[in-house]
Amino acid sequence: MEFGWSAEQADRYDRTLRAVTEAFGPDARTPGSADLREDWAALGGLGLLGLCVPGEYGGSGLGALDTARQVEAFGRGCPDTGLVFAASAHLFACTVPIRDFAEEKLKERLLPGLCSGELIAGNAMTEAEAGSDVSRLAVTAREVPGGYLLNGEKSFVSNGPAADVYVTYATTDPDAGHLGVTGFVVERNAPGLTASQPFEKMGLLTCQGGTVRFEDCFVPEEQVLGFPGGGGAVFQHSMGWERACLFAGYLGLLDRLIDRCVEFARERRQFGQRIGNFQAVANRVVEMKLRLESARLLLYRACWEMDQDRMSPLSIGLSKLAVSEGAVASALDAIAVFGGRGYQREHGIEAFLRDTVPSTIFSGTSDIQRLLIAKEMGL
Repeated sequence: MEFGWSAEQADRYDRTLRAVTEAFGPDARTPGSADLREDWAALGGLGLLGLCVPGEYGGSGLGALDTARQVEAFGRGCPDTGLVFAASAHLFACTVPIRDFAEEKLKERLLPGLCSGELIAGNAMTEAEAGSDVSRLAVTAREVPGGYLLNGEKSFVSNGPAADVYVTYATTDPDAGHLGVTGFVVERNAPGLTASQPFEKMGLLTCQGGTVRFEDCFVPEEQVLGFPGGGGAVFQHSMGWERACLFAGYLGLLDRLIDRCVEFARERRQFGQRIGNFQAVANRVVEMKLRLESARLLLYRACWEMDQDRMSPLSIGLSKLAVSEGAVASALDAIAVFGGRGYQREHGIEAFLRDTVPSTIFSGTSDIQRLLIAKEMGL
């Protein structure tokens, strides 16, 4: 069993970490201060929007594990976690299903722009009364000559207000359950598509979220993902990539957070000594490290299995649950380590909590992950 990285993989991580830190680190910009289009162009230039896309379409052609390692470097070097999430949602929830299920002409037309940063993709799946259950979508798609007419509204669309391209799912056969759902690629300029203004959110501020409404929105049949009725499988495939690789960004965030806590515990003095000497402080930082390394191993295993064509819902569910729950717990511990400074915005520690709490909600809530894990265990 090999736990090390090759020299090439280690060098790729180091180069990405340096490049991201230079472009997006705290000395380069204030989170949320740059124009999203400028950020997207920079991300495309660094290759972060096409990590797992084949080279002929403008990507790097990496497997799941190498992709996750790059996203981890992205999350460590970029303090704007909203941007890390936005780019990862673009890649895993949208670009991956286009890569794997779109017709060749559509791939050739869209993938280069999605990889370069010319195009922003939005993930339009969740509805007001349907999130994790893909068999109960209220958005419908009625077949007409040459394509489909979509009607209904999607909520919580990641990148929705800014997107040029949407990957969405709609009910084409209401009597067929999850076999009656179809995936579509819809472009922003399609007649009948309306995107809302961005929501006000607790965290992940750079990732704009909003609603997308379809009113007799025509989608050509060549923009169906896979085949009619196969949308459930398309969505679950993209969710496998998202739940594994996207959360590597949170591993990078936790590396950053632990570094901050160690530095502070070494420098901050109380009662004539460094607070890192106090067991209550040291134990919290140790628990943070334990959560990180445990989650990291689970995530690496899930991605390795994907590279072996053995995508495991059990491994992916365990990984997503460990990373997201561990991130929130560690953010709370960091606030306790920093004390009053942890509650003040000027020190930036409270932002870790605001950005980690959503990780237990999107891509399937923690309770949904536990349900999936229980089913895989035969319960």
